[in-house]
Formats: sequence, C-alpha cells, structure tokens
Amino acid sequence: MKRIAILTAGGDTPALNATIHGAVARANELRLEVFGLIKGFNSLFNPRVPHIHLNPLFQAIPELDPTKGGSLIGASRDYVNPDDREMLDNILLRLERLGVEGLICVGGDGTLNGLQPLTERLPTVLAPKTIDNDLGLNYPTEPDEWVRVNEPDGRFRYKRLPVSTAFDPEHMVNYATPGYATAVYVSVSGVARIRTTAESHRRIAIIEVMGRHSGYIALGTAYGQPDIILLPEQPLDVELLVERIKYLYDLQKNVVIVCGEGIVDSQGRELGVESATTDPSGNKQLSGAAESLRTLLIKMIGDRYFKLYRRGNTAHEAIFSRKVGHTQRGGRPIAFDRFHAAQLGARTVEMLLEGYNNALAVLQWNPGKGFSVGDFEANRLRDRWGVIHARQLHPDLYDKTSLRPSRLGMDYLLPIFTDAIGSDDVEAIRQSTFSPGKLALQYQSTNTDVHKRIRYLPEDVTNPVV
Repeated sequence: MKRIAILTAGGDTPALNATIHGAVARANELRLEVFGLIKGFNSLFNPRVPHIHLNPLFQAIPELDPTKGGSLIGASRDYVNPDDREMLDNILLRLERLGVEGLICVGGDGTLNGLQPLTERLPTVLAPKTIDNDLGLNYPTEPDEWVRVNEPDGRFRYKRLPVSTAFDPEHMVNYATPGYATAVYVSVSGVARIRTTAESHRRIAIIEVMGRHSGYIALGTAYGQPDIILLPEQPLDVELLVERIKYLYDLQKNVVIVCGEGIVDSQGRELGVESATTDPSGNKQLSGAAESLRTLLIKMIGDRYFKLYRRGNTAHEAIFSRKVGHTQRGGRPIAFDRFHAAQLGARTVEMLLEGYNNALAVLQWNPGKGFSVGDFEANRLRDRWGVIHARQLHPDLYDKTSLRPSRLGMDYLLPIFTDAIGSDDVEAIRQSTFSPGKLALQYQSTNTDVHKRIRYLPEDVTNPVV
C-alpha cells in the first residue's frame, strides 16, 4: 500500500484536525502518501474528486494544525447509498484512478453505518470522533439487547431492553471519543458562568447541552456543579424534580439544572423533537428541550410560589433557559482530545497496512495501564439486524434519586478529566485571547489557504492520476 485517503464526515468536533495530524504523522514514518478528500463522502460523488495532498515529500502541510477545531478538509452529512450500485462502481473507479488503496473515515456511529458499502470493495477503517461520546459499547454483548418493536402502521422501531450487566470500565469498548472532553470543558464553563446570574438574581436556570440519546456530556457537566442533571436515558419524574427544585431553592435561593437535549417524559416522548434527519443512523434533530422543561416547571411550580418568596412576580420571570449550543463543537481542542485523537488517527493508518477492513480504532482504559489504543471489528457493534446504535449512558453511572452522578459515574469521569487540560492550553488562552493583532487583522480562514491546494482528477478517464 502506497497511498491512502482520509475524510471527515458528520458533525464537526474540536479534535478532527488532531486525528488527521496523527494519521499523517504516522503515514510519514511509514512512507505512505495521504490524500484528504474535500467535504467528506460528498467528494466521492464528484467525478473529479476534489482532494489535497496532505503530506507531499512526506511532510505535513503547514495548514494541518492539531490545535485548531473543525476540519481543514471539510465535512458533510452525505453518505453512500448501498443500493445504488452504479454510484458505488463510479466511486470505486474514481478512487482507483486516484491511486487510493485504503480509506480512513473520521466519524461517529452514522459514519460507521454509512461507510459499510465501501468496505465490500475497498479496505476502509474508522477513526472515532463524536462530542456525544456515544460510539462504543458499555460491554461487548450490549448490541444483543436491542429488539425490534412492531408499530400499528406496519413499521417498526428499535427498543433497548433493560441493562443486564453491571458497569465495569475495563469492559467498555471505546472508553471516550475525541471531542467529548472539549465539549464537556465548554459546557462546564457555561454552567459556571450561568450560575452567577442565577445566584445573583434568585433564579432557576435550565441549561441545555448536546447529547441526542446519550447523557455523557450532561454527566460531565457535574464539574460545573449544577444542582440537578437530567439525562436522555432516564425518563423525567416531574414530582421528584419539582420536590428537589423547591428544596434547593428554599436552601440557596437559586437552582441550576442541566439537561441533555434528548430528555424524555415519563412516557418516553422526547421533549424537544423537531424532525427526523435522513442519515443512515436515523438520528432525530432535537431542539427546545430546555424551553419545554421550562414551560412544564412554570406550570407545575406556579406564580404564587415565587411571590411568597418575594423573588419575582411570576414563574415565567423566575425560571429561564439557555443552550450551550454549537460552541460545544468548536474551538481549540484541549490536551486530552488532541493527544488521543492523534493516537487513534495513527492507529488507523497501521490498521490499513496490517490488512484490517470494516474496523475502528478504539481508546481503552484500565486501572493498571491507563489509556491505550486498540482496534475493534465494526460488525461487533451491530445488532442482529446490522444496525449500530448510539451508546447510552450505563444506568450505574447515574443516581436517579439525587439526580446527580453516582459514585461509579464520578469514577468513570476522573481518568478523562483529571489531567485533561494541558499547560499549553492555559498558555494559549493567555497569549491569544486578547492579542493586539486581532484588533487590526481580519480573520484568516484555513479554507482560503487549503483551497489553493485542492486538486482534481483529470476529466479524461483514459489518463489516470499517478
């Protein structure tokens, strides 16, 4: 193998460039060319396959900066249709003309589902990324606990059976994904800042963080010391929640609640559903969970409660909501993400050279060795119908009475975050945040420089690229 390609797919995370950098650094050591495909799978639908040479003369291009968020080669949510055989034939012909002998996809569960058609024709592996930390398994037999439930209209949905295995961190497949630590760092900062407003003005704040069906980000915000954490995996017990809020509000005159964007009511209905997307993982686009919860609490607590405390005329005034939003996806990745993303990127290069296909690099942990990089067959993540489901937070990590992380939940978080921020992260904040040059100079987009490097397949199919 002399030349491979790499693409980034799905939503952006802060650690994508670090993953690409790790892959390129290892490829340089192995004297292997790396082409970056522009805008993910979308590039493969273009007959001329826009791409850039990431390591000419086996040196990384200067635009490849592992400390920058986003992806210098762009991303999209396009995926290959496994039923479109003509398109698959065209894609493989284009990659063959480009001289590509193996493909690395950087993505999450949607990308892993989406790359499956290519694995039948070309060695393809995955470097994991997702801020939701939902790519992996709590234990190896977890996919067997998904079942299909028939609906009255003839369709079906997937349902997770009750968890049958106690949590053991050594049995987890992919302990943490690049992007997760930085997303938690941003969310924790948001929680801490909103707390001072709630505290000063005697308010109840509801802060929504990302996490469609997985509460890992919400769990991690425990470092910001919210009073209550609500997870998508745990149906809302409104009476318990209101009781807990009133107790805390009476005690400290303010309450901060963190909720994952996919929280559900007692019937399992999502509070903030808008619409279903069309990607292979069947994800739903969620919004408005915090505002829906606010509306519910305004009704349940009522105006009179706040008037008696002389802390507002209405519940509408006393309860407010905020979203941390897409800031969780962007910006400089912290040290944990940069380091392990680079390791995982390097491992995918090795996997291709070692003959792996339809597999992913994973980050493992145990008390003796700490973190280590390994690999895992993608099919072992699939249920009996071949679907990869987002990993949900194991119930042992959450105390549904206190609405906070359990002791095991705290133990899970500690290895990730104890040394997650490096001294260079702190120095970068000090040096760059208020750099005088920012006042005078316009932002220089990486896209401007990368665009100058984009190359294309020649239109004449009889003249392949060499």
